[in-house]
Amino acid sequence: MVMNQRTIRIVPWSSIVASHATIAGLDTIFYAASGTQDFASDSARAAFRERWLGSYLTYEPSEAFLAIDRDGSVAGYLVGALRDPVLDQRHADLGYFQDFAHVTPRYPAHLHVNVASQYRSAGLGARLVEAFAAHAQARGAPGVHVVTGQGMRNVGFYLRNGFVEVAEAPWNGRTVVMLGRTFG
Repeated sequence: MVMNQRTIRIVPWSSIVASHATIAGLDTIFYAASGTQDFASDSARAAFRERWLGSYLTYEPSEAFLAIDRDGSVAGYLVGALRDPVLDQRHADLGYFQDFAHVTPRYPAHLHVNVASQYRSAGLGARLVEAFAAHAQARGAPGVHVVTGQGMRNVGFYLRNGFVEVAEAPWNGRTVVMLGRTFG
């Protein structure tokens, strides 16, 4: 499929009425892009989704954006938060944030972005990041960050989109990196 960027709209999650098809589209992209593919049970799978997607849509709906194709299908999404995760109890289970506490005040906003495979490598992820960055900056955030595994494929994407590595920490037997981008 050759994507025409002009057929894709970036819209705030809060501006749409989420249909079953929209939720199914989000879930398809979420699970396909996830580094975790095997779950011990349906409840473990649901908890994983809630942790990395659902809670953002529930508690941070103003910080979520969808990429919608002309036919109404979901091409990608970005969920995020503006509050420093070190100060937010919802992220207390992610121990690496304590290791990053010295830099999170400079990059308090954070995001998770995923694009359906047929829409990748055409700038759609960058458009989602830019929509969120403009939104976060307009609301007074001094910067944004992502946390990912060291050496993961997505590191290059973030570096191309203005992020730099600002910290690293051990977590669950591997190294995670915090990539940050300041505004202004």
